[in-house]
Amino acid sequence: MKKMEYIDEIVSWEKEFDFFYQVKVRFSETDMFGHLNNTVPFTYFEQARIEYFKSQGFMQDWVKPENKTIPVVADLQCDYLSQIFFDEDLRIFVKANSIGNSSVDLHYMAKKADGSICLTGRGTIVQISKKTGKGEPWTEEMRDLFFKSKKSTVR
Repeated sequence: MKKMEYIDEIVSWEKEFDFFYQVKVRFSETDMFGHLNNTVPFTYFEQARIEYFKSQGFMQDWVKPENKTIPVVADLQCDYLSQIFFDEDLRIFVKANSIGNSSVDLHYMAKKADGSICLTGRGTIVQISKKTGKGEPWTEEMRDLFFKSKKSTVR
């Protein structure tokens, strides 16, 4: 397996994930060779990220019109480790790796039904003010929910 700069040691890193979102590769997500199109993992990461944020109770507040903050993606990357084909079942795992004042570095891992890792990724999400567009600090409650994961670290 190739070395990803955001993963120190793959076995320990893999064990830190708890939350996952299940997807099935649709025919429309594949290319003429039957492989998953290279843009689709970012959609899978988005789906899993939203479900992760919902599980934390964040999305329910962010989507309220009166709420003053929203999450934005600052960067996102994906490493493709093995081929993925139509009709495969994947589990897309998400975890908070490090937490800043108004940002969180999320890590992603996709596993096939046989348990093999086929994708890894990471991305920074920033909570911003709808009015100013500037970073808005996490509340203490939000930070506590992120820290619920034993492996999260402050950045």
